Amino acid sequence: MYNPIKAAQVIAYFAMKRPSRTISILKAIKLVYLSDRESIKNFGYPILDEIRASMPHGPVNSRTYDYISGTVDLDKCGWSDFLDDKADHKVSAVQNLGDDDLGELSEADTNCLDSVWEKFGEWDRYVLRDWTHDPQNIPEWENPHGSSNPIPIERIMRSVGIIDPAPYVEELRAQNQIEKLLTSVTAQEIH
Repeated sequence: MYNPIKAAQVIAYFAMKRPSRTISILKAIKLVYLSDRESIKNFGYPILDEIRASMPHGPVNSRTYDYISGTVDLDKCGWSDFLDDKADHKVSAVQNLGDDDLGELSEADTNCLDSVWEKFGEWDRYVLRDWTHDPQNIPEWENPHGSSNPIPIERIMRSVGIIDPAPYVEELRAQNQIEKLLTSVTAQEIH
């Protein structure tokens, strides 16, 4: 199940690595995708549970893209507790936010984020975008010709070297079912 607070914390983590605590939306969305990809490569599972898509500017995490683009009520979901409104196609970590405030991120998550930042943190957003279009770098991205096409997680898994993604995909589905059940039980207890 998608966790917008965790997604906001991922982006805030990257923003906090810059002296300005600000990062371009384009670069942030690419780093989020690459971090999920890094986690899949290292552990068989993404950091964020969501659909990914091939879009004209490269691969994106679809729900995170919706949130960072402002098409969702950011105050209602907790996103605004970590990231300030975008201005000039950028987003900023909120004032006084520190690493200790990013409780949704595990040590494994931050290791993947650090690895991605080490490789791409200094890259220009457009250079990074173009790099994600190259099939030698991101073979799972397919040109959507102005539209959007889903990127199945199995395709990402194969691209990062997982020969048989079926067990990982099955475990992800089982985890989602458990989370849905727990969410349903918790909602019933509240009412």
